[in-house]
Amino acid sequence: ADLAVREGDHVVRDFRFASGETLPEVRLHYRTLGAPVRDAGGIVRNAVLVLHGTGGTGAQFLGPQFAGELFGPGQPLDVTTHYVILPDGVGHGGSSKPSGGLRQRFPKYAYAEMVALQHRLLTEGLGVMHLQLLMGTSMGCMHGWMWGYTHPTFMDALVPLACAPTAI
Repeated sequence: ADLAVREGDHVVRDFRFASGETLPEVRLHYRTLGAPVRDAGGIVRNAVLVLHGTGGTGAQFLGPQFAGELFGPGQPLDVTTHYVILPDGVGHGGSSKPSGGLRQRFPKYAYAEMVALQHRLLTEGLGVMHLQLLMGTSMGCMHGWMWGYTHPTFMDALVPLACAPTAI
């Protein structure tokens, strides 16, 4: 199985936050496993987005307790047949975050901006216009619920793990 991790960054230019604040560049770091498979129309049909919790990164899903159970040969998200995308949410890991230099001048952001940026990473950065599956844990689970109502036809299945669809 190709368990080789590829890493990259997608830069979203002139991103406007709900507060009205803008940043000239927002960097989204990501990791991928496997390779995209396109149908006759050029649409990627095997993409899986996995979203991390607060304080985490996409790398947390590479450990044996997760990757070792899901990404190997014959496992549910076997990377020989699935294209797995593991982004670092804004404010986390290798993505743009307040501690990257702007500190308190970093625009206020919430789940809605994080989901919008994930969508742009997929569509603009990776050319993925459809997901076979979206799965998330904790904060990533909350993002999953938001994906469900903001982009209901974007994914075939949604697996929210360790959260409830309610305001905190």
